[in-house]
Amino acid sequence: MKIGGCLCGAVRYQVSGALRPVVACHCEQCRKTSGHYVAATSAHRDAVSIDGDVTWYHASDTARRGFCKICGSSLFWDGPGENISIHAGTMDSDLGVKIAGHIFCADKGSYYDITDDLPKFDQDDAGMTTQVVR
Repeated sequence: MKIGGCLCGAVRYQVSGALRPVVACHCEQCRKTSGHYVAATSAHRDAVSIDGDVTWYHASDTARRGFCKICGSSLFWDGPGENISIHAGTMDSDLGVKIAGHIFCADKGSYYDITDDLPKFDQDDAGMTTQVVR
């Protein structure tokens, strides 16, 4: 069981299943909602239980972003598919997974470079982001 939550503790969640490796997303929306890029894992939505009042912002026609309305912590990205993305830094313990690569590198901020040897994609990469986790 993996647990996590927001900075103030008003939102807590538990993940009872496996986690997908972490993906670093450099898209403009992730940068604007987090202040930098987002590093997110994901889990099958049936394996995630959320306690507390998550505010959902519909960022597009197909996806919404979940955050704590009290402290503003960005917690989730919920789009099409069977998984819900979880911001890796909001988990309380070792995830047991590492960063697998970077997506939307063409949109990255001009103030930093991506210098590791992990795979980098200018846009999304379905092979990394849509793995169904059970």
